Amino acid sequence: MAYVDGFLIPLSKRKIAEYRRMARKAGQVWREHGALEYRECIGDDLKVKGMASFPKRAGAKAGETVVFSWVVYKSKAHRDRVVAKVISDPRLAEMSDPKNSPFDLRRMAYGGFRVLVDL
Repeated sequence: MAYVDGFLIPLSKRKIAEYRRMARKAGQVWREHGALEYRECIGDDLKVKGMASFPKRAGAKAGETVVFSWVVYKSKAHRDRVVAKVISDPRLAEMSDPKNSPFDLRRMAYGGFRVLVDL
């Protein structure tokens, strides 16, 4: 069964273009190392009456939106192999440096998920 890594990131609206450039590079690395899918989505329709919003859950501040991202793998074991390769890839070293990141890495929410329903 597929396995998914999910991310929720508060991001300054002024840094969307910079984030997009970084995400494209990162996505290429993940895909080259075996990820089945790599998606980065920017908040658009986030005000839903009667529900907690993604920006609120992410602790987004004024002038920020959220990025909702996921990476799909064949299984958790496959994820572990792909991530090990990604982490050691020198192309990501600069992106992993907090001084070069368009967002605050400490505010990113992350988790691994087993697929419950796949239609």
